[in-house]
Amino acid sequence: MIILGIDTSCDDTSAGVVEGGRHVLSNVVQSQVRVHHPHGGVVPELASREHLRNIMPVVQEALSRAKVRMADLDGIAVTVGPGLVGSLLVGLYYAKGLAYVHDIPMVAVNHLEGHILSIFLEDTPPFPFVALTVSGGHTSLYHVKGYGRYIQMGQTLDDAAGEAFDKVSKILGLGYPGGVPIENASHDGLKDRVKFPRAYLSGESLDFSFSGLKTAVSLYIKKWHDKQVEAGDITLPDIAASFQEAVIDVLVRKALKAGAKSGAKSIVIAGGVACNKRLRMRLQEAASEKGFALYYPRPEYCTDNGAMIAAAGYHRVSSGEKADLSVDVRSKFPIKDLKPM
Repeated sequence: MIILGIDTSCDDTSAGVVEGGRHVLSNVVQSQVRVHHPHGGVVPELASREHLRNIMPVVQEALSRAKVRMADLDGIAVTVGPGLVGSLLVGLYYAKGLAYVHDIPMVAVNHLEGHILSIFLEDTPPFPFVALTVSGGHTSLYHVKGYGRYIQMGQTLDDAAGEAFDKVSKILGLGYPGGVPIENASHDGLKDRVKFPRAYLSGESLDFSFSGLKTAVSLYIKKWHDKQVEAGDITLPDIAASFQEAVIDVLVRKALKAGAKSGAKSIVIAGGVACNKRLRMRLQEAASEKGFALYYPRPEYCTDNGAMIAAAGYHRVSSGEKADLSVDVRSKFPIKDLKPM
């Protein structure tokens, strides 16, 4: 079964073709970083305009690289949320047009389900497992019992981890997007020079909160510039490394706590922030110490991409699911479980 996946949830226009839910035939991503970089973040109106410009050539390139025609497709999977409404509409209505004209079943996919199942594009973690999806728009924990069987265990109450990276990078003058610049700056810094707060929240909560950390960095930077703190020889890389470690400490602790609470033996980490090498190393060490197996996709499958949407769509098409052409986008909504055949 060959599925075309389309994702326009934020600022990347992407399409991928996947066979059997695992074998990637193509994966094409058109980035908008150059468009949004001058603004220090994603501008929704500009993002949707770029999607309109890119959607047709990106899908055509994905089909061409996969060496398949529309007639070869068994289904079209498209992200309907969560994400930016204007961006989501471009991908959804293009997918609707293709599905109607070529009489191909279309399924509506949750963007986070794509991240969760992206690991199956190159590995096979045993069910059940805990999935930590961490990106610019989302930081969530799921107990994954099987394909289409998800229980949310925790989520961010404010800023996502990737959003915190972007905002702090802007505060530090490192540019947008913030993940790579902060990670690079951290290589030359000391992670324990500045004692930034860790928001573990009360009790057994598996939720996240990073807005307070972002504010703490902002206040510290102002005092640091004004020489109102005993900075000594603290450098900007020290601040970057200390911030990064504060985020990672929380992510690692919550992921391990979710693993213990769920009884799962494996942890999967996915999403754009999962590209962070320091996070992977810390989580690998901690997971190994506690007896968990750790899985993570290669970077090109961590960031937003059409292949992961096609992989998620494969299981929905296989189960007989089909979206009505009246389906609409939703900026926020829970992942829908698959109905048994």
